[in-house]
Amino acid sequence: MKNCAECGDKLSGREDKKFCSDGCRNVFNNKINKDSNNFMRNINNLLRRNYRILTQLNTNGATTASRAELVNMGFDFEYVTGIRTTKKGKTYYFLYDHGYHKHSGDDFRLIRKET
Repeated sequence: MKNCAECGDKLSGREDKKFCSDGCRNVFNNKINKDSNNFMRNINNLLRRNYRILTQLNTNGATTASRAELVNMGFDFEYVTGIRTTKKGKTYYFLYDHGYHKHSGDDFRLIRKET
């Protein structure tokens, strides 16, 4: 007989069962998935904030926003999850499925990739 991977209690039921309860499963997975240090946690928080800002401004799939508007909302241009350059040389910066590129002057074109 196996024991719970979190608390060590004896398991009953299915042969491939790993946890005695949903609570133990959640505690175990939260331990594994937590950010391992402050540096990582801070970067993930910056990425989440940038993503929320782009999501909030770009509700229609494509729009324009000024640099000042983005900065005033707390957007940090140094943190992205990906960079793509088109054949025509236009560089897009992405935060998961939301992205932006320099449009004109201090304006940025915000887009959302279809997934």
